[in-house]
Amino acid sequence: MSTTGTRDRTELLKNAGVVTTLLDAAMEFSNGRHKSGALLIGAAAVSSRIPGFGTAISLVLRVYRRLR
Repeated sequence: MSTTGTRDRTELLKNAGVVTTLLDAAMEFSNGRHKSGALLIGAAAVSSRIPGFGTAISLVLRVYRRLR
């Protein structure tokens, strides 16, 4: 069993999380939500170190907006 394949998948998922968080940030900026966009850019930066962090922040923002 190869560990190289596992590492490749882990890196791919980590990078996908950062990219999707950056896309969410771009959407926030385009909708005029500059604070949320800035928060998501920061979350994407942290997500490069802590996988899933950006996704979690994005979900929290969506839940917050829906409950508000």
